[in-house]
Amino acid sequence: MDGTPDRDFRVPSGCGITGIMNRRGRAFSGEVILSSICNMLERGNGLGSGFAAYGIYPELKDYWCFHIMYQKAPSKDHAEEYLKDRFRVVHHEPIPTKRVRSLEPVPVLWRYFLEAEDGGPDEEDFVIRSVMEINREVDGAFVFSSGKNMGIFKGVGDPDAIGEFYRIPEYRAYIWTAHNRFPTNSPGWWGGAHPFGILDWSVVHNGEISSYGTNRRYLENFGYYCTLSTDTEVMAYLFDLLVRRHGLDFETVGNVLASPFWSQIERVEDEGRRRLLKALRIAYGPALVNGPFAVIVANSKYMVGLNDRIKLRPLVAASKDDFLYIASEEAAIRVVCEDPDDIWMPKAGEPTVGKLEDEDG
Repeated sequence: MDGTPDRDFRVPSGCGITGIMNRRGRAFSGEVILSSICNMLERGNGLGSGFAAYGIYPELKDYWCFHIMYQKAPSKDHAEEYLKDRFRVVHHEPIPTKRVRSLEPVPVLWRYFLEAEDGGPDEEDFVIRSVMEINREVDGAFVFSSGKNMGIFKGVGDPDAIGEFYRIPEYRAYIWTAHNRFPTNSPGWWGGAHPFGILDWSVVHNGEISSYGTNRRYLENFGYYCTLSTDTEVMAYLFDLLVRRHGLDFETVGNVLASPFWSQIERVEDEGRRRLLKALRIAYGPALVNGPFAVIVANSKYMVGLNDRIKLRPLVAASKDDFLYIASEEAAIRVVCEDPDDIWMPKAGEPTVGKLEDEDG
């Protein structure tokens, strides 16, 4: 008897996302993010969940950490040969997990702490090329996390099961994001679960990117290749391209990814801003993300929430003392923060940005 009939339904407004950041960089238990995402269980159908955590490898914080899943027995040997040719492998081990009956079978999951043999100003691009080559050329191997002092943990299952499997409560991080998946146009498989990441970027997404084909072809011009069969992958690469490589701030990135309509741009009274918005639409037209979306994007210094340009997916933000909360539902915030100092709904296309502060302020 099939005990999961809901998996056959299509709910394009599904998926739950949540993120919590301590702006002072003070780590807190994964139990908090687990409580938040599990308060939105009805937004998923068991076909994918995951977590991103920042600050979890302090003793190895200077090394790149690759989380790799293997679907075939020979894949691990081939991937490790590649890594040894390109990096110094400082340490490697299985990703710690706990057996959860509802998740069987699972791929082989391994983590590697790496030092690039040829460090320097292009080291981050070297790491990206390495990730792309493994994902494209090593059959059955997928790098799903590749930053420093952070990690992505994801798979096919409800968030409570995935959290138990990866032993999420045992980790402490200063930024956590989480996702509960209800896939619409793409398969439910371990590599296709959220978050998606590259370097220290991670993205959790609720929505449907109808411009995926255009965005994907645009990114290929810059050496990013989508291999995980899910539209959200382009969002991670777009943030890396626009912020790290092109040096844009998050407000400008919002005006690229969720650009106002031409009719709205024409009505902008300030001439300088109107010209800027026009220039961004022209220069970054293929980076415009069409379709309804809400995303929470994080890296080692920031957590950002962003909606599509007419806010077709829910997104709520709140703050309390040093904490910033962003989620699909207010309930996912209040279950871990009963009395926030402030709570608001971010406007369409306008990013909500949390920045890591120094201990000195």
